[in-house]
Amino acid sequence: MRRSTPFIAALALVAVALTGCTSSDSLAQQYRDGNEKGYIAGDFQVVEIPAADRGDPVVFEGVTETGETVSSDDYRGGVLVVNFWYAACGPCIVEAPLLEQVWQEYQDQGVAFLGVNTYDQPATALSFAQDNNVTYPSVIDVNDGQVKLAFAQVTPIQATPTTLVLDRDGRVAARVIGQLASASILSTLVDDTLVESS
Repeated sequence: MRRSTPFIAALALVAVALTGCTSSDSLAQQYRDGNEKGYIAGDFQVVEIPAADRGDPVVFEGVTETGETVSSDDYRGGVLVVNFWYAACGPCIVEAPLLEQVWQEYQDQGVAFLGVNTYDQPATALSFAQDNNVTYPSVIDVNDGQVKLAFAQVTPIQATPTTLVLDRDGRVAARVIGQLASASILSTLVDDTLVESS
């Protein structure tokens, strides 16, 4: 049974407000996105974006921790979950098994996962993945920040961690600001995006 946006809102309301890690350029900055209320970086928030209100597809290209080049073209036609993280971020460590749980649940249903590491070099990212049993790849974005910039052009990315769900056209369909409170929240967002017609 499809869970609705009010269900997500209720989950967000009962979730404990969790503070994410922030970089110096985003500390205490507020963003306004359409009619939504501004938020302070790190505040937990879940937002689903109606299909008619989504922006342009995100176009990006980067290199993973294993040296593989990936781009937005690789994911068109399927749902993509993108998680912004870095190894020393406490909330990133806490949510890692939740992300992996959802990845394992949906990887055979046309859903892909991609991390975007905003701070570390490949060896640190690989060590994090091994220590936390993360099996999906991550782009190493610390050197030029181009992947984060591509996403920031269409949606606020102020807190780390931030998790985005992209629809089959590569548009941002949902976002979780701050530490993911439960796997079920992300599963609901993925479910809602999967049932949309392509």
